[in-house]
Amino acid sequence: MLASRGASTLLVTTDPASNLGDVFEQTVDAQARAVPGAPHLFVQEINPEAALRAYRERALAPLVGRFPEDVIRSLEEKMSGPCTEEIATFDQFIARMNESRYDWMVFDTAPTGHTLRLLELPGQWSVHIEESAKGSGQTCIGAAESLMASKEQYDGAVRVLQDPARTAFVFVTQAAKLPMEEMLRSAEELRRLGVENQYAIVNGVIPEDERTHPYSMRRWQKQRPFLVAVGRRFTGPLGQMPLYADEVKGLAMLRQVGEDLQDAIAL
Repeated sequence: MLASRGASTLLVTTDPASNLGDVFEQTVDAQARAVPGAPHLFVQEINPEAALRAYRERALAPLVGRFPEDVIRSLEEKMSGPCTEEIATFDQFIARMNESRYDWMVFDTAPTGHTLRLLELPGQWSVHIEESAKGSGQTCIGAAESLMASKEQYDGAVRVLQDPARTAFVFVTQAAKLPMEEMLRSAEELRRLGVENQYAIVNGVIPEDERTHPYSMRRWQKQRPFLVAVGRRFTGPLGQMPLYADEVKGLAMLRQVGEDLQDAIAL
């Protein structure tokens, strides 16, 4: 939708189980790749394991040759845990945020729990680095003193995420109790993190011209009260996307989704 308006757009997935390659029917990896047949659109994947390897190599490179091999191996082991993987992934996230070549940066994130953790990281790491500098001077990714520049980056990332002129957060949910309640809880968590510019899209709504069929009518009757409820409880802009008869993959189908999205919500 954004690229069709002529805006240079990078779509980045941080989902460890991403299927962007299947959706676009092309290779999607750590390099930003143009989407053939879709001018102005680029896709990229942040792989946590690859991000960790690159981060570890970058951090250890200045030490190789200056310290014994057993010391380097010990440091490498310490930098192989979830702590380092999280911050390495977020470093990649920040690097994409700071790209200046694109008009729009769209992050396709994993389900809400993982996403909230990702968005909490910069604030938590900023505090952790600050406290470590006052205490032992060590974090799980190195000396706190050497990470103060990273702290500035994390603080800057928080400011960008909280700035409604620069960042919007779009929930995608369904007209059913469990996903709707999860979305509303997550919306409150994001507000706690200072992310106020929130939109929501209810996906898979039975189209009006399909509601005459008995099965579709039953589905619609189950969806309708939840659509009313989410409209009453969610405070931001809210749109609906139809249930498609065909799988959403390939450019022709994605263009249709883009047109419907443009009608559904003013982004």
